[in-house]
Amino acid sequence: MMTPPIEDLLGRADSKFGLVTLAARRARNINSYFNQLGDGLGHMVPPQVSSTSRKPLSIAFEEIAADKITATDAPEETVDPLDLPTGDADLSADTADDAAESADDSADEPTDD
Repeated sequence: MMTPPIEDLLGRADSKFGLVTLAARRARNINSYFNQLGDGLGHMVPPQVSSTSRKPLSIAFEEIAADKITATDAPEETVDPLDLPTGDADLSADTADDAAESADDSADEPTDD
């Protein structure tokens, strides 16, 4: 029997897939935290609940059940239309620069004539 019950956890995520993804991601973070303890690097977040379980996935499920970890949607990136290439003008300028560089490189090389 799993503790906490799966029915309690499903109410905290939008779907089974979301729950599994959240728990797996957090379990990887917890595992990384435990692995880096001896290195003195303090950049990982420690477990947010006191647990008798030693398995990272069980600890992650306990954190989700205690509402310490919640799923959030990542903000969408917006692309500024001014940052997009305009097409032929940029392409022709790049082509001209490349042609000039290759001409300079070939002029610097000695010939065996």
